[in-house]
Amino acid sequence: MLKRKEFILGAAVGLSFAAVATAGGVITWPGAHAAPAAAQAGRLVPSAGAAGLAFAPPQGAPLSFADIFQQVAPAVVQIDVKTRVQRPTGMLQIPGFGAVPIPGAPRGGGSGEGEDDSTTALGAGSGFLISADGFIVTNNHVVENAEEIKVKLSDGRELTARLIGRDEGTDLAVIKVEGDAFPFVSFEESAAPRVGDWVIAVGNPFGLGGTATAGIVSAMSRDIDPAGYNEYLQIDAAINRGNSGGPTFDIYGRVIGVNTAIFSPTGGSVGIGFAIPASTAKSVTDKLMRGETVERGYLGVQIVTLSSEAAAALGLPENTKGAYVGDVTADGPADKAGMKVEDIVVSVNGEAIDSSTELTRRVARAKVGDALRLEVLRDGRRQTLNVRAGRRPSEAELRAGSGEDEGEQATPSAPAGQAIEGMTVTGITPALRQRYSIPDGVNGVVVTAVEPRSKAGQMQMPAGTVIMRANNRVVSSAADLKAAVDAARSAGRPGVLLLVRTANGNTSVVLELSKSE
Repeated sequence: MLKRKEFILGAAVGLSFAAVATAGGVITWPGAHAAPAAAQAGRLVPSAGAAGLAFAPPQGAPLSFADIFQQVAPAVVQIDVKTRVQRPTGMLQIPGFGAVPIPGAPRGGGSGEGEDDSTTALGAGSGFLISADGFIVTNNHVVENAEEIKVKLSDGRELTARLIGRDEGTDLAVIKVEGDAFPFVSFEESAAPRVGDWVIAVGNPFGLGGTATAGIVSAMSRDIDPAGYNEYLQIDAAINRGNSGGPTFDIYGRVIGVNTAIFSPTGGSVGIGFAIPASTAKSVTDKLMRGETVERGYLGVQIVTLSSEAAAALGLPENTKGAYVGDVTADGPADKAGMKVEDIVVSVNGEAIDSSTELTRRVARAKVGDALRLEVLRDGRRQTLNVRAGRRPSEAELRAGSGEDEGEQATPSAPAGQAIEGMTVTGITPALRQRYSIPDGVNGVVVTAVEPRSKAGQMQMPAGTVIMRANNRVVSSAADLKAAVDAARSAGRPGVLLLVRTANGNTSVVLELSKSE
């Protein structure tokens, strides 16, 4: 299971060869490579160690990381936050880990009208200074609901921080402490890390304070981001709770990444960690430090990567690649340009698209109003759509507009349905709309039961799933779905591509056909 840290604290940004200066309350930036010598005061630049460890390109493993750690550690900080959360059945406060529910404990406090039915949760993580006047980068989800942010410096000082800006899309945020002459570090801008390069992760695991772990870059461009904006570095330097948000250094003491997530079946480090690359973190946090909002291009579609199985189900060559459109937002940029559900986007401005993530990133880089030329496959034929990029709403606005209702209400029992490929499906009735929270504009057939040993059962398709289309055919009844299945089987196709509606929105799935008897 891929898990984000409970408090993924810290993302780093830095000024290579430049420091932040303020004028009249407005943050300004001197030229990246033309800052006067006075502007360099406080920037930590590792030098050759006493044991002769020079910071020239090494031929092998360094004898020790001690000189590097000693010189960059003063810029790494511990971040403690207090947030307000809904009170569960009972709470146990553990420093550094927040408010922990106690199963079966009586409800603390009152829950009557006018009473505060919430409690304070504590979190601890990491971050680092990236300017002499106190700018620090951390992760958005650490501070987005924070009522109080405290920063502990390596010299023991504890300072109050204020939020400067945050970007939910990349999970980055900038906070600031008041003061000057803080030691700070910079992002690596001149050379990209390579698989096999040594790295050092510094942070605050489990609230223990400044801790260093070492490893290598294990892989590049890992696609683990649901939003699709980050191409993570994978490292094997240990990252644990509280490390998130701390810097990943190369052996020259330059920040190459921001420790953010782990892959773990246990919740602890198993040697697979992920860091936001410096190039992404710097571009985003530069804007936040200037007081700007991070804007991204927007199409207004729900997309998934077209799999080889889906291509085969549609009768397309298995090597067909692109982003399959599962839903189109009404009156959005894509809708106005004529995009339809089940279109497959195969290129943007003449550049091929291999996945939904790639389409997301290409569109996100566009400015509002930019012209995007999208080539799509529709019914097996290529078409070109010209779209004007819109402004992507915030993640909160997108969630609010989903129309999802998480409530569960008792309704009469479901009507009898027809069994097709291990699923029991039936037309959507008002009672079923209420039971499964199906929006009024969603039509098709609803799955009311699944045979566990069937292909649909192996897919773990939940009851309440609405099948809207099958192999580009609109499904209005069980008979429509049966006809699409029969047509696919007669054509010798291995499966049927279904466009379905779930609690999380529209998506496409391939239903593998059972062997005919």
